[in-house]
Amino acid sequence: MGFGDLKSPAGLQVLNSFLADRSYIEGFVPSQADVAVFESLSGAPSADLFHALRWFNHIRSYEKQKGSLPGVKKPLGKYGPADIEDTTGSTGAESKEDDDDDIDLFGSDEEEESEESKRIREERLAQYESKKSKKPALIAKSSILLDVKPWDDETDMAKLEECVRSIQMDGLLWGSSKLVPVGYGIKKLQIQCVVEDDKVGTDILEEKITAFEDFVQSMDVAAFNKI
Repeated sequence: MGFGDLKSPAGLQVLNSFLADRSYIEGFVPSQADVAVFESLSGAPSADLFHALRWFNHIRSYEKQKGSLPGVKKPLGKYGPADIEDTTGSTGAESKEDDDDDIDLFGSDEEEESEESKRIREERLAQYESKKSKKPALIAKSSILLDVKPWDDETDMAKLEECVRSIQMDGLLWGSSKLVPVGYGIKKLQIQCVVEDDKVGTDILEEKITAFEDFVQSMDVAAFNKI
């Protein structure tokens, strides 16, 4: 059946009705089908044929790249009401099999999408947001080497280390340690830890470690490295 004579009021009315719930002649993106129908018109449809006019203005914006649009031109009689069922059926199948190719998520602002294409677009965006939200967030961590100094050479260093390791916090993991001579028989505790930057800071560690004032004289950061 097709559109008939698109230079006549009757043919333009058929085109207007056909585009009432469609953005393009075929599928969800501009194609050679739109070019073929566009070129058969003698000019812009009148304002009362607003569906056809909206489509005409949109396709006209592709004037310079019309030759690169997908598809192959068919005779004008192959487009129109007689092809509604086949066109929407094949396109629907392709859109389910192909994640992104059949839907233009970034179409022209002038385009009025059909309810079906809007629904599909919203579903795809929702799926994208869902996948993005499931990606694990990057956790910033640091490796810190601490020097914990006792009061004198009579300080029980085993007890001092036990006190330090008793500090348990979310985002804090104690590592290896050793005693390092500092002079006059005094040794300091050098202990490694890994922290999550958003949860544990060196100021908090210093506050908690120096709270064991019977054993700890001071605490210094010997090395600090981002992981």
